[in-house]
Amino acid sequence: MDLATTDYIAGKELEHLGLVQGNIVLTKHIGQDIMAGLKAIVGGEIIQFTELLKEARTTATERMIQEAQNLGADAIITIRYSTAQIMDPAAEVMAYGTAVRYKK
Repeated sequence: MDLATTDYIAGKELEHLGLVQGNIVLTKHIGQDIMAGLKAIVGGEIIQFTELLKEARTTATERMIQEAQNLGADAIITIRYSTAQIMDPAAEVMAYGTAVRYKK
């Protein structure tokens, strides 16, 4: 599956199949929350949250790809990511884009 943030794939003529998306809602572990609070006092990166969000983006991307494969897509273009706080301490990470098939 080819993935692109652009609205084209170089050298390919595209047939648009529609919007595809993948998402995940995640929460912080209480231990991570305590460590984040301590880190906020002294400053710096909260590595546990960075890794958590990286994993969430990967999962959202995999779910988006699965949806595109179900449509018979060859690629996903105009890929975007969004993050929204659902409630404290839960957040949603969403990946979305346009599924396309290469014209022969």
